[in-house]
Amino acid sequence: MAETFPDNTVLTPEDVGVAYEYDETGITFFENSYGKARGLWAFLHGETLPGVTASRVAPERQLANLTVIADDSGIVVPALGGPGVYSARYGRDAGVATDAERTLHLLSQLGGSTEREAYYVCCMVAVYGENRFAVVQEQWDGVVAEAPSDGKGGFGYDPVFFLAEFGCTAADISSEQKHAISHRGKAARAIARALNGIAPLDSSPKRA
Repeated sequence: MAETFPDNTVLTPEDVGVAYEYDETGITFFENSYGKARGLWAFLHGETLPGVTASRVAPERQLANLTVIADDSGIVVPALGGPGVYSARYGRDAGVATDAERTLHLLSQLGGSTEREAYYVCCMVAVYGENRFAVVQEQWDGVVAEAPSDGKGGFGYDPVFFLAEFGCTAADISSEQKHAISHRGKAARAIARALNGIAPLDSSPKRA
């Protein structure tokens, strides 16, 4: 994310001496991303909100004009009606535990269907005041490949997220190419534009 905000200092919660977790119970990408960002902003201002587990692990660092950014993302396969916000937990009830296993589980659920359209979604929220925030939601279109590629880039479902314009999956393109066209890259750039002239960016929570 730092490359999207070259004129600002981007920090993780650990950088400001905070151990932070948020229980993602939302049913939309916005609920989870806003909850994460608002929860950390509130904790840094002396309040612990429901769903937040946080503690000081280092001396408090004073930050002026604090802005907190968080995102939630996932893949949507319309033919399956999901997994959407449950992408990172998809197949857990069936014993699925790793990214590779989740990818294979998605392929098994889709089977031989010819309806293989898919898109990634990223909702990114920047909280910069008690009742002030900016939100952007972007998507990245593709199709589900018949089998995982051997590409080593990316993570999650990237090995089966086929990009027609590249003739390969998201796991086969460079990180620079991915940042330029992905749901998260587009959302980050839009948030940067939204914050321009509103409030300086001093801190960003680690990507979930």
